[in-house]
Amino acid sequence: MSISKHPQSSVDATDRAILELVARDARITYQRLSEEVGVAPSTALARLRALRERGVIRGFHAEVDLAALGRPLQALVAIRLTAHTREQIDAFTSTIRRLPGVLMVFHVTGVTDYLVWVAARDPQDLREFVVEHLATHPAVGHAEASLIYEHQRGPGIWGTADPA
Repeated sequence: MSISKHPQSSVDATDRAILELVARDARITYQRLSEEVGVAPSTALARLRALRERGVIRGFHAEVDLAALGRPLQALVAIRLTAHTREQIDAFTSTIRRLPGVLMVFHVTGVTDYLVWVAARDPQDLREFVVEHLATHPAVGHAEASLIYEHQRGPGIWGTADPA
């Protein structure tokens, strides 16, 4: 995920209200959205489309129960690269993003270069993932997995969305 290039001033109070509602429930109907925001359905639709066209809304996603899909074990894997050339960074990022079980890839600052959020079937599956794809990758100098016991959604950027 890249840092947004959009100034906050490009989002007015109506856009913000739309964003909060869509962040809470991406399946909200235009009718319900318009009622909640206090605009005509056509205005709600136009505003939502404009937010997508401007790149403020980048997509709509479903929250999936990974345990129901046979991947109940989640981990954050901290990765340190051996070198920091553009080629190595691009190659590693491209490779890691394509691996099954990878939920998100964060390129971060500090001692760790990447945090990779993965879902696995069990501890052995996680071990095989780390050994096969990370510890043996030529760009990786160190990989350390931390199991995730629980994660919960926060209240959103403005602190007003229902975190449930």
